[in-house]
Amino acid sequence: MPNTEWRVDRDAHGMRLDKYLADAARLGSRGRAVAALERGKIFVNEAEVSIADAGRRLAADDLVRVWIDRPGSSKRRSRIGLAGDLDIVYEDDALVVVNKPAGLLTVPLERKPEVPSVFDQLEHRLRSHGRRRTFAVHRIDQDTSGVVVFAKDAEAQRVLKDQFRRREPARVYWAIVYGTPNPSSGVWRDALVWDENALIQKETHPKDPKGQESVSEYRVLETFAEASLLEVRLRTGRRNQIRIQARLRGHTLVGEERYTYGPESLRPIDFGRQALHAKRLTLRHPVDGRPLDLEASPPRDFVDLLTRLRR
Repeated sequence: MPNTEWRVDRDAHGMRLDKYLADAARLGSRGRAVAALERGKIFVNEAEVSIADAGRRLAADDLVRVWIDRPGSSKRRSRIGLAGDLDIVYEDDALVVVNKPAGLLTVPLERKPEVPSVFDQLEHRLRSHGRRRTFAVHRIDQDTSGVVVFAKDAEAQRVLKDQFRRREPARVYWAIVYGTPNPSSGVWRDALVWDENALIQKETHPKDPKGQESVSEYRVLETFAEASLLEVRLRTGRRNQIRIQARLRGHTLVGEERYTYGPESLRPIDFGRQALHAKRLTLRHPVDGRPLDLEASPPRDFVDLLTRLRR
Protein backbone atom coordinates (compact mmCIF):
# COMPACT_ATOMS: atom_id res chain seq x y z
CA MET A 1 0.00 0.00 0.00
CA PRO A 2 1.46 3.43 -0.89
CA ASN A 3 2.14 6.13 1.66
CA THR A 4 -0.89 8.30 2.46
CA GLU A 5 -0.91 11.90 3.60
CA TRP A 6 -3.46 14.55 4.48
CA ARG A 7 -3.32 18.31 4.89
CA VAL A 8 -5.23 19.40 8.02
CA ASP A 9 -8.06 21.78 7.10
CA ARG A 10 -9.62 24.51 9.22
CA ASP A 11 -12.43 22.26 10.43
CA ALA A 12 -9.87 19.90 11.99
CA HIS A 13 -7.81 22.65 13.62
CA GLY A 14 -7.29 21.77 17.32
CA MET A 15 -8.28 18.12 16.87
CA ARG A 16 -6.30 15.42 18.71
CA LEU A 17 -3.92 13.50 16.45
CA ASP A 18 -5.32 10.07 17.38
CA LYS A 19 -8.91 11.21 16.74
CA TYR A 20 -7.88 12.72 13.41
CA LEU A 21 -6.24 9.46 12.33
CA ALA A 22 -9.20 7.38 13.52
CA ASP A 23 -11.63 9.15 11.18
CA ALA A 24 -13.31 6.90 8.59
CA ALA A 25 -11.69 8.91 5.78
CA ARG A 26 -8.24 8.03 7.13
CA LEU A 27 -7.35 4.93 9.22
CA GLY A 28 -10.93 4.13 10.15
CA SER A 29 -10.65 3.32 13.87
CA ARG A 30 -8.90 4.40 17.03
CA GLY A 31 -7.31 0.95 17.32
CA ARG A 32 -5.63 1.34 13.93
CA ALA A 33 -4.54 4.86 14.85
CA VAL A 34 -2.96 3.71 18.13
CA ALA A 35 -1.23 0.78 16.43
CA ALA A 36 0.23 3.05 13.74
CA LEU A 37 1.54 5.46 16.38
CA GLU A 38 3.05 2.60 18.41
CA ARG A 39 4.83 1.21 15.35
CA GLY A 40 6.39 4.48 14.18
CA LYS A 41 4.27 4.83 11.04
CA ILE A 42 2.98 8.38 11.62
CA PHE A 43 4.71 11.65 10.71
CA VAL A 44 3.51 15.22 11.29
CA ASN A 45 5.20 17.87 9.17
CA GLU A 46 7.82 15.24 8.24
CA ALA A 47 8.76 14.60 11.88
CA GLU A 48 8.13 11.14 13.31
CA VAL A 49 5.62 11.02 16.16
CA SER A 50 4.79 8.27 18.65
CA ILE A 51 2.02 7.09 20.93
CA ALA A 52 3.18 9.77 23.37
CA ASP A 53 1.90 12.32 20.82
CA ALA A 54 -1.61 10.82 20.54
CA GLY A 55 -3.12 13.81 22.34
CA ARG A 56 -1.22 16.39 20.29
CA ARG A 57 -3.50 19.13 18.93
CA LEU A 58 -3.19 19.60 15.20
CA ALA A 59 -3.09 22.98 13.50
CA ALA A 60 -4.54 23.99 10.16
CA ASP A 61 -2.11 23.20 7.31
CA ASP A 62 -0.24 20.54 9.32
CA LEU A 63 0.81 17.66 7.06
CA VAL A 64 -0.03 14.23 8.49
CA ARG A 65 1.47 11.20 6.79
CA VAL A 66 1.14 7.48 7.43
CA TRP A 67 3.86 5.15 6.19
CA ILE A 68 1.86 1.92 6.08
CA ASP A 69 4.60 -0.45 4.91
CA ARG A 70 7.51 1.15 6.75
CA PRO A 71 10.31 -1.44 7.16
CA GLY A 72 10.58 -2.78 10.70
CA SER A 73 7.18 -1.44 11.73
CA SER A 74 5.28 -4.72 11.78
CA LYS A 75 5.89 -5.19 15.50
CA ARG A 76 4.89 -2.96 18.35
CA ARG A 77 7.82 -0.91 19.67
CA SER A 78 9.05 -1.06 23.22
CA ARG A 79 7.23 1.31 25.53
CA ILE A 80 8.46 4.87 25.49
CA GLY A 81 8.36 6.68 28.80
CA LEU A 82 9.58 5.97 32.30
CA ALA A 83 11.43 2.67 32.66
CA GLY A 84 12.58 2.43 36.25
CA ASP A 85 14.62 5.57 36.88
CA LEU A 86 15.15 6.23 33.16
CA ASP A 87 13.06 8.50 30.94
CA ILE A 88 13.20 6.74 27.56
CA VAL A 89 12.65 9.11 24.63
CA TYR A 90 13.00 6.46 21.90
CA GLU A 91 14.03 2.81 21.69
CA ASP A 92 14.27 0.06 19.10
CA ASP A 93 16.57 -2.89 18.40
CA ALA A 94 19.52 -0.68 17.42
CA LEU A 95 19.53 2.22 19.86
CA VAL A 96 18.01 3.77 22.95
CA VAL A 97 17.63 7.50 23.62
CA VAL A 98 17.33 8.82 27.17
CA ASN A 99 16.28 12.16 28.65
CA LYS A 100 19.16 12.34 31.14
CA PRO A 101 18.44 14.05 34.46
CA ALA A 102 20.91 16.59 35.80
CA GLY A 103 23.32 15.14 38.35
CA LEU A 104 23.73 11.82 36.55
CA LEU A 105 26.84 11.10 34.48
CA THR A 106 26.38 9.95 30.89
CA VAL A 107 29.08 7.29 31.35
CA PRO A 108 31.00 6.32 34.50
CA LEU A 109 34.20 8.23 35.34
CA GLU A 110 37.14 6.86 37.33
CA ARG A 111 37.55 10.20 39.10
CA LYS A 112 33.87 10.12 40.17
CA PRO A 113 33.29 6.48 41.15
CA GLU A 114 30.51 7.42 43.57
CA VAL A 115 28.34 9.15 40.92
CA PRO A 116 25.83 6.91 39.07
CA SER A 117 25.60 7.01 35.29
CA VAL A 118 22.96 6.49 32.61
CA PHE A 119 25.32 3.92 31.04
CA ASP A 120 25.28 1.73 34.16
CA GLN A 121 21.51 1.96 34.51
CA LEU A 122 21.03 1.01 30.86
CA GLU A 123 23.45 -1.91 31.17
CA HIS A 124 21.46 -3.23 34.12
CA ARG A 125 18.17 -2.78 32.27
CA LEU A 126 19.35 -4.40 29.04
CA ARG A 127 20.92 -7.35 30.87
CA SER A 128 17.55 -8.03 32.46
CA HIS A 129 16.15 -8.24 28.90
CA GLY A 130 18.81 -10.69 27.73
CA ARG A 131 21.31 -8.21 26.28
CA ARG A 132 24.88 -7.86 27.54
CA ARG A 133 26.29 -4.60 26.25
CA THR A 134 25.55 -0.90 26.03
CA PHE A 135 27.57 1.30 23.67
CA ALA A 136 27.98 5.03 24.38
CA VAL A 137 27.67 7.33 21.35
CA HIS A 138 28.15 10.84 22.79
CA ARG A 139 28.03 12.64 26.15
CA ILE A 140 26.56 15.68 27.85
CA ASP A 141 27.82 17.23 31.09
CA GLN A 142 26.84 15.75 34.46
CA ASP A 143 24.75 18.78 35.45
CA THR A 144 23.24 19.26 32.00
CA SER A 145 19.92 17.53 31.34
CA GLY A 146 18.51 16.21 28.09
CA VAL A 147 18.95 13.91 25.10
CA VAL A 148 21.70 11.29 25.08
CA VAL A 149 21.99 8.35 22.66
CA PHE A 150 23.30 4.84 23.24
CA ALA A 151 23.70 2.02 20.73
CA LYS A 152 22.84 -1.61 21.38
CA ASP A 153 25.62 -3.09 19.25
CA ALA A 154 29.07 -2.10 18.05
CA GLU A 155 28.06 -1.53 14.42
CA ALA A 156 25.24 0.84 15.34
CA GLN A 157 27.68 2.69 17.62
CA ARG A 158 30.20 3.01 14.79
CA VAL A 159 27.62 4.41 12.34
CA LEU A 160 26.26 6.90 14.88
CA LYS A 161 29.70 8.06 16.04
CA ASP A 162 30.68 8.60 12.40
CA GLN A 163 27.69 10.92 12.04
CA PHE A 164 28.83 12.94 15.06
CA ARG A 165 32.40 12.99 13.74
CA ARG A 166 31.11 14.49 10.47
CA ARG A 167 28.95 16.97 12.46
CA GLU A 168 25.78 15.76 10.77
CA PRO A 169 23.36 15.58 13.74
CA ALA A 170 21.45 18.74 14.60
CA ARG A 171 21.98 19.40 18.33
CA VAL A 172 19.73 22.03 19.91
CA TYR A 173 19.99 23.22 23.53
CA TRP A 174 18.03 25.54 25.75
CA ALA A 175 20.14 27.79 27.97
CA ILE A 176 19.13 30.40 30.53
CA VAL A 177 21.77 33.10 30.73
CA TYR A 178 22.28 36.37 32.59
CA GLY A 179 21.48 39.45 30.53
CA THR A 180 20.29 39.52 26.92
CA PRO A 181 22.60 38.91 23.96
CA ASN A 182 22.69 41.69 21.38
CA PRO A 183 21.91 41.07 18.57
CA SER A 184 19.08 38.69 19.45
CA SER A 185 20.44 36.01 17.11
CA GLY A 186 23.80 35.24 15.62
CA VAL A 187 26.86 33.01 15.66
CA TRP A 188 29.46 32.49 18.38
CA ARG A 189 32.83 31.52 16.93
CA ASP A 190 35.88 30.90 19.15
CA ALA A 191 39.17 29.02 19.29
CA LEU A 192 39.14 26.86 22.42
CA VAL A 193 41.72 24.63 24.05
CA TRP A 194 41.04 22.00 26.72
CA ASP A 195 43.12 22.37 29.90
CA GLU A 196 43.83 18.80 31.05
CA ASN A 197 44.93 19.92 34.50
CA ALA A 198 42.06 22.28 35.31
CA LEU A 199 39.57 20.22 33.23
CA ILE A 200 38.07 23.33 31.63
CA GLN A 201 37.92 24.96 28.21
CA LYS A 202 39.95 28.11 27.69
CA GLU A 203 39.92 30.70 24.95
CA THR A 204 43.04 30.72 22.83
CA HIS A 205 44.43 32.45 19.74
CA PRO A 206 42.95 31.27 16.42
CA LYS A 207 46.45 30.30 15.26
CA ASP A 208 47.17 28.18 18.36
CA PRO A 209 47.94 24.68 16.95
CA LYS A 210 46.17 23.15 19.95
CA GLY A 211 43.09 25.34 19.56
CA GLN A 212 39.88 23.94 18.12
CA GLU A 213 37.33 25.98 16.21
CA SER A 214 34.08 26.11 18.19
CA VAL A 215 30.91 27.42 16.58
CA SER A 216 27.38 27.82 17.93
CA GLU A 217 24.27 29.50 16.52
CA TYR A 218 22.03 31.20 19.06
CA ARG A 219 18.73 33.06 19.20
CA VAL A 220 16.87 34.66 22.07
CA LEU A 221 13.55 32.91 22.74
CA GLU A 222 12.38 34.93 25.76
CA THR A 223 13.69 37.77 27.92
CA PHE A 224 13.22 38.42 31.64
CA ALA A 225 14.27 41.14 34.07
CA GLU A 226 17.78 39.76 34.63
CA ALA A 227 18.10 36.83 32.25
CA SER A 228 17.13 35.34 28.88
CA LEU A 229 16.16 31.97 27.48
CA LEU A 230 18.29 31.06 24.47
CA GLU A 231 18.09 28.35 21.85
CA VAL A 232 21.61 27.28 20.92
CA ARG A 233 22.42 25.03 17.98
CA LEU A 234 25.86 23.43 17.97
CA ARG A 235 27.85 23.40 14.76
CA THR A 236 30.77 21.84 16.63
CA GLY A 237 30.60 19.75 19.77
CA ARG A 238 33.43 20.70 22.13
CA ARG A 239 33.25 19.87 25.81
CA ASN A 240 31.46 22.61 27.79
CA GLN A 241 31.17 24.58 24.54
CA ILE A 242 27.97 26.52 25.23
CA ARG A 243 28.98 27.24 28.81
CA ILE A 244 32.32 28.84 27.89
CA GLN A 245 31.05 30.65 24.79
CA ALA A 246 28.19 32.27 26.72
CA ARG A 247 30.59 33.35 29.47
CA LEU A 248 33.05 34.84 26.95
CA ARG A 249 30.30 37.23 25.87
CA GLY A 250 29.32 38.25 29.38
CA HIS A 251 26.24 36.01 29.52
CA THR A 252 27.15 33.39 32.13
CA LEU A 253 24.61 30.60 32.45
CA VAL A 254 22.33 30.86 35.46
CA GLY A 255 23.61 28.41 38.09
CA GLU A 256 27.06 28.14 36.47
CA GLU A 257 29.93 27.57 38.91
CA ARG A 258 32.90 26.88 36.62
CA TYR A 259 32.72 29.39 33.76
CA THR A 260 32.07 32.61 35.68
CA TYR A 261 33.64 36.03 36.22
CA GLY A 262 33.37 38.71 38.87
CA PRO A 263 31.72 38.47 42.32
CA GLU A 264 28.74 36.25 43.06
CA SER A 265 26.62 39.35 43.51
CA LEU A 266 26.57 39.60 39.70
CA ARG A 267 24.76 36.23 39.64
CA PRO A 268 21.82 36.63 42.05
CA ILE A 269 19.44 33.99 40.62
CA ASP A 270 19.37 30.84 42.75
CA PHE A 271 19.63 27.61 40.74
CA GLY A 272 21.41 24.41 41.69
CA ARG A 273 23.21 23.69 38.41
CA GLN A 274 24.02 25.32 35.09
CA ALA A 275 20.70 26.05 33.36
CA LEU A 276 21.39 24.01 30.24
CA HIS A 277 19.14 21.39 28.64
CA ALA A 278 19.85 19.28 25.52
CA LYS A 279 16.38 19.64 24.02
CA ARG A 280 16.53 18.18 20.52
CA LEU A 281 18.75 15.87 18.51
CA THR A 282 18.16 14.98 14.86
CA LEU A 283 20.19 12.19 13.29
CA ARG A 284 19.90 9.28 10.86
CA HIS A 285 18.94 5.83 12.08
CA PRO A 286 22.07 3.63 12.06
CA VAL A 287 20.32 0.73 10.28
CA ASP A 288 17.97 2.15 7.63
CA GLY A 289 19.11 5.78 7.51
CA ARG A 290 15.70 7.31 8.20
CA PRO A 291 15.72 10.66 10.02
CA LEU A 292 15.01 10.58 13.76
CA ASP A 293 13.91 13.82 15.41
CA LEU A 294 14.41 13.21 19.13
CA GLU A 295 13.15 15.69 21.69
CA ALA A 296 13.40 15.73 25.50
CA SER A 297 11.13 17.86 27.65
CA PRO A 298 12.95 20.16 30.11
CA PRO A 299 12.98 18.77 33.67
CA ARG A 300 11.01 20.15 36.58
CA ASP A 301 13.80 22.36 37.96
CA PHE A 302 14.31 24.04 34.58
CA VAL A 303 10.57 24.63 34.14
CA ASP A 304 10.28 25.97 37.68
CA LEU A 305 13.16 28.39 37.02
CA LEU A 306 11.39 29.71 33.93
CA THR A 307 8.20 30.13 35.95
CA ARG A 308 10.07 32.15 38.60
CA LEU A 309 11.72 34.36 35.99
CA ARG A 310 8.40 35.06 34.26
CA ARG A 311 6.96 36.35 37.52
